[in-house]
Amino acid sequence: MGFFDKLKAGLGKTKNALFGQIDNVLRSFVRIDEEALEELEEILICADVGVNAAEEIIDELRERIKDDRIKTREDTVAALREIITEMIGEGEPLSLNTTPSVLLVIGVNGAGKTTSVGKISNRLRAEGKKVVVAAADTFRAAAIDQLAVWCDRAGVELIRQSEGSDPAAVVYDAANYARSHNADVLIVDTAGRLHNKKNLMNELAKINRVIDRELPGAARENLLVLDATTGQNAILQAKEFKNAAELTGLVLNKLDGTAKGGIVLSIRRELGLPVKFIGVGEKIDDMQEFDAEEFTKALFE
Repeated sequence: MGFFDKLKAGLGKTKNALFGQIDNVLRSFVRIDEEALEELEEILICADVGVNAAEEIIDELRERIKDDRIKTREDTVAALREIITEMIGEGEPLSLNTTPSVLLVIGVNGAGKTTSVGKISNRLRAEGKKVVVAAADTFRAAAIDQLAVWCDRAGVELIRQSEGSDPAAVVYDAANYARSHNADVLIVDTAGRLHNKKNLMNELAKINRVIDRELPGAARENLLVLDATTGQNAILQAKEFKNAAELTGLVLNKLDGTAKGGIVLSIRRELGLPVKFIGVGEKIDDMQEFDAEEFTKALFE
């Protein structure tokens, strides 16, 4: 099964909850009047598109109806697809233009952070890149062993110390290993805890200082992993982390387990951050770079 087919299957719950209902509304009305628009807006909000994003989508649809650009149900579906794609925006590939480049991966426990590191590592290695992973989540029981399993499956090098070690010390070892072995990418798996913003900022600052010192000028990505099944809570998490870290993008996991795939629009609208990867399954190859056109195509077709 190709990834588009996996994406389409993974977004099945969202498609049924969101666009199945939209189709029902459109079939119920001879013309798209204000009552129909209100029903469409309510459906979007229930799919976790978010109130603001839903209002923007319906406002744009209303304008197109006024301009007489929409006459049929098919026109309405095509317009919604176009509006949603434009709102999500173009995908932004990872910035990996130095050797090595650094991906710092953060997120709360349970969001799928460690598995995301494994899947991204696998994808980069498949593209011919030499990948080194730093096991800097040294606090959670068995986190290092779990990461080791994923790195073994991905065929990438893991730099680790014992549980309870200083995360910055692990990053120091990994940075030196990556540099001396001409690795293309260093991926840092950080602790998934958020006791408070001060603790988080202190830990990330220490890790960042090590990276800046050992790999000066390295291209950097700070990726936040979110669990799509948590809906609007994912937005709240992202806002907290955005205040504590200089995020460059998001990894959205578990889209196959939720009817709330509309969260992609809400995230883009509320945070202004690109979704760089999406996960639609548990297998090591069930993660891809995010493509807005493919995403909306999977929802509408």
